Amino acid sequence: MATPIKTNRLGFLDQELKSLEEQGFVWRPRTLQSEQRARAVFDGKEVVNLSSNNYLGLTNHPKMREAAKRAIDQFGAGAGAVRPIAGTMTLHRELEEKLARFKGVEATLVFQSGFAANLGTIQALVGPGDVIYSEELNHGSIIDGCRLSKAEIIKWPHRDVDALRQLCKETRQKYRRALLVTDAVFSMDGDIAPLRELADIAEEFDLIFMVDDAHASGVLGRAGRGSVDHFGLHGRVDIQMGTLSKALGVMGGYIAGSKKLIEFLIQKARPWLLSTAHPPAVVAAAIAAIEILESPEGEQLVQKLWENARYFKSELNRLGFNTGASETPITPVIVGSSHNARQLAKRLFEEGVFAQEIVFPMVARDKARVRTIVTAMHTKEDLDFALNAFKKVGKEMGLI
Repeated sequence: MATPIKTNRLGFLDQELKSLEEQGFVWRPRTLQSEQRARAVFDGKEVVNLSSNNYLGLTNHPKMREAAKRAIDQFGAGAGAVRPIAGTMTLHRELEEKLARFKGVEATLVFQSGFAANLGTIQALVGPGDVIYSEELNHGSIIDGCRLSKAEIIKWPHRDVDALRQLCKETRQKYRRALLVTDAVFSMDGDIAPLRELADIAEEFDLIFMVDDAHASGVLGRAGRGSVDHFGLHGRVDIQMGTLSKALGVMGGYIAGSKKLIEFLIQKARPWLLSTAHPPAVVAAAIAAIEILESPEGEQLVQKLWENARYFKSELNRLGFNTGASETPITPVIVGSSHNARQLAKRLFEEGVFAQEIVFPMVARDKARVRTIVTAMHTKEDLDFALNAFKKVGKEMGLI
């Protein structure tokens, strides 16, 4: 028997990691050591938390805790199978029915994540011979779904409906099916897509219209019903992707639309077909989250979120920081270079504020920033503490 030749087949990783380090692209996530609250403990330090997607504070809501506990007692710790075989529980059905009513659509399908929902839906709907008109700042899950579909991808400039219309005039007739896909709220800049104008273009050029509502779920619309409700576009958007992982406080994503769309995805969406179903505790907590949003408390939480966001954004602007085009609780503080962004985040943490730096390649080289996300949990005291830290560090660094 020949002696195996020992080789370092993964030796190239040393150079790859070194290159990433030199370019400043290496993530070293902080470790959360408490509940995900407005003030939380990261890496042993209590800080005002401006990096969480827990927009409404539902992650810690007592009704959701209790629902999760009851589900474990009744159904166990896990689903034990993929959805199409033996993993669809009564809880999954109940969640999808509640989501459909909440969103004002015929049906919904819950995926294991928002990423999986975008990935599975796009590649199921279009393929070779088709075209996708994709907003240039779309989320990576949309980008990957487009690539996997093998359809032609045409990017259009950020929020530029005139440029999109011209591209459609020049290219639409060359393809069989066409998909228009955009984020509703852009996760790095906090601005909102011009969905009314996009709906007009979709109808003019016969485009399937898909909207990613990840950062609009629980934030825009009546009691957080999303961007379609916010703009009054019910019946004009073919596909809505929503998330359970941000404002709703748990994990997962879903597609909302017609019964035929959902039936088709059940047959064709590979991430849904081939991934184990959500555990009962997560599904039960998501059901409780929707019930909270539909109650008077839900509307109050959304109002509190927006009050906090408006106050924090206006005060940052008053101090002289550049918050870009933000229109939502996502408020970037744009500082230019990656070095400045990393230094600002580091000093803020030392001063008791956790705001994550966002650098190239996630944003343009000259648009590095720290991204802040205000939630309904923050008190005015929390926000003023954070603003004082921004003021101190901003002056220290010559940013204001």
